[in-house]
Amino acid sequence: MEESVAIARLKEGDITGLKVLVELYQIEAVQAAVLITQNRPLAEDIVQAAFLRSFEKIAGFDDSRPFRPWFLQSVVNDSIKAVLKQKRQLSLPDDDEDAELKALCRRLDETVREPEEVLQRRQLMDEIQSAISRLSPAQRAVIVMHYFLGISTKEMAVKMDVEAGTIRWHLSQARKRLREFLLASK
Repeated sequence: MEESVAIARLKEGDITGLKVLVELYQIEAVQAAVLITQNRPLAEDIVQAAFLRSFEKIAGFDDSRPFRPWFLQSVVNDSIKAVLKQKRQLSLPDDDEDAELKALCRRLDETVREPEEVLQRRQLMDEIQSAISRLSPAQRAVIVMHYFLGISTKEMAVKMDVEAGTIRWHLSQARKRLREFLLASK
């Protein structure tokens, strides 16, 4: 079933359309949420809530637009809010959270065959993960949206109701900080 048919079914109250959307976007949404929150259980909860909310609000969805950016923007926004809420609460870092994100990065290694290449790539991914985790939640979000989800600066600006130049500035600042963190780790 195509996305448009699934959305039409949802608008008619048929929940089977949601199953199709979950199959299409769940993995990508959870990965994006994990990259921002650095907490897999929290990311899964955020995505589940976003799917339920999309079901509840599907009547207001514009059929002429693609579902993916609309849905993923919701996931990114909720992820940022969750991280900011966690920062306001006093807690100790959980090594399992970092391990989940590292495991996600390691899955990218599956295509590499040479053991030396695998080791080098894992080291690089660990360095990148460490640098991303040091960014602010908002900076992590623009990096994830732009480089991981492939959302253009123009699309982000429209979704966030800010100027495209502001998004480009945030991306520039995030890249600058990432560069600094990566150079400092060498």
